[in-house]
Amino acid sequence: MSDDYDFRAQRLFVPDDLGAGGVVALGRDQANYLVNVLRLHDGAGVHIFNGRDGEWLARLRREGRRDASLVIDVRTRVQAGGPDLHYLFAPLKRSRLDYMVQKATELGAARLSPVLTRHTMAERVNLDRMRANVIEAAEQCGILRVPEVTDPMPIAKALATFESTRTLVFCDEDAPVTSPIDALAKVARGPVAVLIGPEGGFAPDERERLVAMPNVVRLALGPRIMRADTAAVAAMALVNAVLGDWR
Repeated sequence: MSDDYDFRAQRLFVPDDLGAGGVVALGRDQANYLVNVLRLHDGAGVHIFNGRDGEWLARLRREGRRDASLVIDVRTRVQAGGPDLHYLFAPLKRSRLDYMVQKATELGAARLSPVLTRHTMAERVNLDRMRANVIEAAEQCGILRVPEVTDPMPIAKALATFESTRTLVFCDEDAPVTSPIDALAKVARGPVAVLIGPEGGFAPDERERLVAMPNVVRLALGPRIMRADTAAVAAMALVNAVLGDWR
């Protein structure tokens, strides 16, 4: 992010392809938000992004009380990448899942993948709500990359289809290495995934399967037991600091 980035600028995610001179037709909810909630005047500037084409300055074109469009002017930032970081997690209940999804987006996850474990408490996942939280976090924090949200799958299937070239970091309170920094320092930089289990931990057979996988790192997060949403933030921050784009 550039030093002159304006955090006060109004940002909006749109799915359309973006380019100078293009016009984005806004849906009713987005038009209402800009026109009636923010009360932006005709011609007001709005920064828009789609997760592919960078960020663009567009001008609001009001079309009555309920409808509006955006006329694309100039690109203000080129598309930014980020760490090749996947986040796999046992779903949590609603408010804590919202928090976790938002923080994973802020911390640079490229993909969010719910996995169902033996002790998962919340087996129903509202993917539309997850995607809405991803977009909201990206809009508010100036992020250009929008993480992919995948369908939930049983942990056995997730591990069976896991990329053999990607390092798998899973948080395990029984890990023999007490320092997470020491554990990660031995890993070569490259594609990585962080796996956070449910509050009840992994079942013995799940842990055995995880330990037997290639390129796996068992990560202990210090002397205190954390809730799953807290552990997610701690683990992803550590991975970014040692292996990711915080270096």
